[in-house]
Amino acid sequence: MEQIERKLIPSLREGVDVIRMIFFKRLKEYLVGKYGQESPPFHGMLAGAIMNELFGTSNPDEKFSLFARENQDRIQEELKLVASEFEDLRILLTDGLRIHFLCNHQEELLEEKENEELLARAREYGILIEERDVPLPKGFMELVYRVGESYGLVASQENAPAAT
Repeated sequence: MEQIERKLIPSLREGVDVIRMIFFKRLKEYLVGKYGQESPPFHGMLAGAIMNELFGTSNPDEKFSLFARENQDRIQEELKLVASEFEDLRILLTDGLRIHFLCNHQEELLEEKENEELLARAREYGILIEERDVPLPKGFMELVYRVGESYGLVASQENAPAAT
């Protein structure tokens, strides 16, 4: 069982990363349209800061952490709009956040309370679809490959690793 777990968790994390890349790409495009007067690096940094806030991660580089602190109000404002502006990504984000939560729990990367707060915040922002079942690994990976392939981020499913 431990052997399966050692292979499964990294595969699931890769799936979460694909979801994060899709969200980042779409979010950055949206922010360019909304804050067109800002410089191109601003859009990428804001998209990254919003994504990191949603997934409970941070960029340790001082430049990015300073940016996130200075733009905290804007980050919160944009997170409140994710559910309405990215309605088509809510299933993907819900599944990605739940798998992220499960991986964190399994690897004990965060305190249990911190990990639970990730889902609570997503629920408060209206992003989390509560009535949706927690995905099983195989279904999650199939969803990730299907959507990731449509965004050109992953190879075709024939080349995808099997997740059980």
